[in-house]
Parts: sequence; structure tokens; C-alpha cells
Amino acid sequence: MIALPLVAAPIIYLIGRLSVRSRAQSAAPARWMAIVVLLVTAVLAFFAAQPILQGKTLTLTFYAISLRLDGVALLLGATVTFLGLMVAIFSLRYMHGDEGEEKYYALLVAMVGSIIGLGCAADLFNLWVWFEVMAISSFMLVAFYRDQPASLEAGLKYLVQSAAGSVLILLGIALVFASTGMLDLAAIRSVVNGPAPILIAAGALFIIGFGVKAAFVPLHTWLPDAHSQAPSGISAMLSGIVIEAGLVAMLRALGALAAVSSLWGVLLLIFGAFNMLVGNLMALRQEQVKRLLAYSSVSHLGYMLVGLGASITFPLMVGTNGAEGAFFHLFNHATMKGLAFLSVGALLYALHIARGDHGPLVLSDLDGASRRYPAVAFSLAVAVLALGGLPPLSGFMSKWMIFVAGFQSQNGWMIALVIFMALNSVLSLGYYAPLVNRMFRHTPAPIVENGARVSVSMRVPLALLTLLTVVLGFWPTLLSWLTAPAAAALMAWFGVQ
Repeated sequence: MIALPLVAAPIIYLIGRLSVRSRAQSAAPARWMAIVVLLVTAVLAFFAAQPILQGKTLTLTFYAISLRLDGVALLLGATVTFLGLMVAIFSLRYMHGDEGEEKYYALLVAMVGSIIGLGCAADLFNLWVWFEVMAISSFMLVAFYRDQPASLEAGLKYLVQSAAGSVLILLGIALVFASTGMLDLAAIRSVVNGPAPILIAAGALFIIGFGVKAAFVPLHTWLPDAHSQAPSGISAMLSGIVIEAGLVAMLRALGALAAVSSLWGVLLLIFGAFNMLVGNLMALRQEQVKRLLAYSSVSHLGYMLVGLGASITFPLMVGTNGAEGAFFHLFNHATMKGLAFLSVGALLYALHIARGDHGPLVLSDLDGASRRYPAVAFSLAVAVLALGGLPPLSGFMSKWMIFVAGFQSQNGWMIALVIFMALNSVLSLGYYAPLVNRMFRHTPAPIVENGARVSVSMRVPLALLTLLTVVLGFWPTLLSWLTAPAAAALMAWFGVQ
């Protein structure tokens, strides 16, 4: 699962580059190789899942490198592989003919492999290495349109903030090693048995360092620029899985230090509240559609943090329910936000890019879009309404699971936070509902009437993601085989069996 994408990435680039030079600027081999590699990776993930579903953990040790496939790693790997495959298919037309197209597919595959590796990392140093590989590949994709000043600015901001976070993570790792003399996460967990100032400082550095990538408020400022300037498929990856990978990396590191402090879960709850409020308020004022969706990702991370924080802070009352709801929302967010960004990308391509214009898609461009692009408008409507928590779509079900877990705590502050979370969900409809209204009730804008056709390769991922968003809303237990082992693994990290 890890080696295949990482080994294939440079091969995809080289074959694509040779093809461009010899076949009149065609990077077709790179496109299809990327799709095949991701399909095979998905098959490998299916076989790897079998022992995990039986309550086992797969461990692979290669010299000093140790990899451990547990429930969380499986969930992260399955999510990134599925979303990466959807993005690769969508990009067949969206990226067709762009300069550096072969590099795009190679970096996309490398990003998928690095995120799977991050999920399986069993020691702090290799966790940081996989985190860096993910950061480098995603940075190059954010700045893919290097001839556009706004894209370069977004890439530079992303690079600087990611590098600063990485330095803090390394300092945290150094503190842990100085205190315990080891880097293996399980070994650290076994020797840490009480408060220690140096390890509390290390945990704080992990929260800040990984929190940059996970878009914790106020460490989120790179996110709206990166999401809006990257190719739409990469925007879907950044929002749908990269920030969640940063969250998983932070949880792995903090889990090793669980005995140092009982406040890690409380900190997650506090950050969750700030993320929900700030993300929603910032999204309300956006005119560019991709920036609006980027800020909504900040808000949705807050729901995951609340679910995780509830299980960690109140393990006896909540059990794994909060974590299972959070992981269900992680997968749902990947599919909902992936669907939203790919739908917006299809409209951006039809209305702007097909005409040689790389300008942003603004809200007024959506006026009457359903008349010319009914399938794309329907997909975008389903995505944003699901993100807003409208029943019976998948976003409502995962939010409901987190709400129920919060009430199970029987704690006044936690119940108040759940009510605050519900109000924020209603607030989010303040920017989702007008977007839908524009597409279905407004008179078509001139740019819509003169728009280009949306290709089949773009519509197929939209149809699959739309179907999944609806099905998981009606049948949420369909994903329990993936979320339940992930929740159990998380509780084991924090010493709660």
C-alpha cells in the first residue's frame, strides 16, 4: 500500500515526460498509470483490511523503520486512496494539456502514498518523515500554476507555515527523546506514567506543529489561499484528507504522551469550538466559492475535534462513540468536500478554464447554473447541503453521532458545547443555502449561457460521490466496519481499552 504509490510516482513522471517529448505534447500514459496505481492500491487496502476487521494489528519492521496498520491507519489509507482515485479520474479532462501534467499525476500518487505511510508510522521520527513527504508533494501541487503570481504566493505561504510547524515538531521529538531515550510510540506510552514538564512542552509543540497542517485556529491562515489557488482536484485533496492527515499525526504523537496530562482531550474541545465559530464566520463573507469552501473545512475540523475530545475526556461515559462519530465525519467530510470542490472545479473549467481564463469562480458565476449544468449543480447542492447537516444526508448522520456522544457525557460544559455546535451547523446554512438558491432560482448569468461542456470524466466522480453522500445518510452503519476499529485504536493510543 505504501511502496507501490511511492515507487510508481517517479516512474509515472519519467514515462509521462518521455511521452510529452515524443507524442506531440501528450501525457496520456501518466494519466492512466496514475489511475491504475491507485486502483491496485485500493485492492491492496482491501486485503490488508481483513485482519484489522478481526481485531488484529499488522506490524512491519524494516531495520529501524516500524510500520503499524491499525484501525486509524486503515481508515486514513482507504479514504485517501478512494478520494485520490476520484481526483485522478476527474483530472483526465481538467488537467488535459496543462504544462507539467505528468508532474501533477506523479505528485498526486506520491501524496497518497505518503499519507498512507503517515497513518502507519509507529515511531516519532518516521511520523515526521512521512509528514514532510506529504508536505513537499502537496506544496508543489499548491504552486502548480507557477506562472500565476497568486498561485506562487499561496505556495510560499503554505511552505513557510508548514516549515515552521515542522521545526516545532522536530523540537518536540527532541524533547521526548531527551526525556525517554526512545522514539517508538508504543514504547514511549509504556514508560510515561505521570506529569513531566519537558513532555508537556513536547505535547504543546506537537499540537502547534501538527496543528498548522490540520488548520487549527489561529494556525489556519495558509488554508484559504492554498485551496483557492491549487487545481480543483488538489483543493479536494487538501480539504478532504491532508488536514485530516495532520490531525491523525497529532493524535498519534499525543497518544504516546497520554499519561503526561489529562487535559489533551480538553484542548481538543477548545480548539474544536474556535474552529467551528471562526470557520463559519469567515466563510460568510467570502465571494470566491473555493475560499468559502476552504473556510468551511476549518469549521468541519471542529466537529471532528469535539467528537475526539469527548471520547478522550469522558471515556467512561462516552466510550468510543464520540471517536467513532468523529472518524465517520472524517470520511464523510472527505467525500462531501471532495464532491463540493470537484463540482466547483467542473463549473470553473466550463466557465473559465476552457476559455483560457484562470480567474476565480465567484458566487455570481453560479447564477442559473442548474439550467445549463443540471447534473453538476445537483452534485454541488447535495455536497453543500450535506456539509450544512441537512437530513438525511451523510453530514447530518455523522454530526448527529457526535451530538449524541456529547450528551452521553452528562457534563454541563460538554452539553453546552454540543448546543453551540448545533447552532454553528445552522449558521453554516447561511452561506450554503444562498449558494444553492443562486444555482436553481436565479436567471442564468451570461457566463453560464456561454459556458463549455462538462466532460464525462468529470461527471463520473461527481455521480459516485453524490451517490455515496446520499447512501451513507440513509445507511450510516454501512461504514461501521471502518470507523469502529479506528475508534478502538484511538482509545488504545490514549490508554483507554
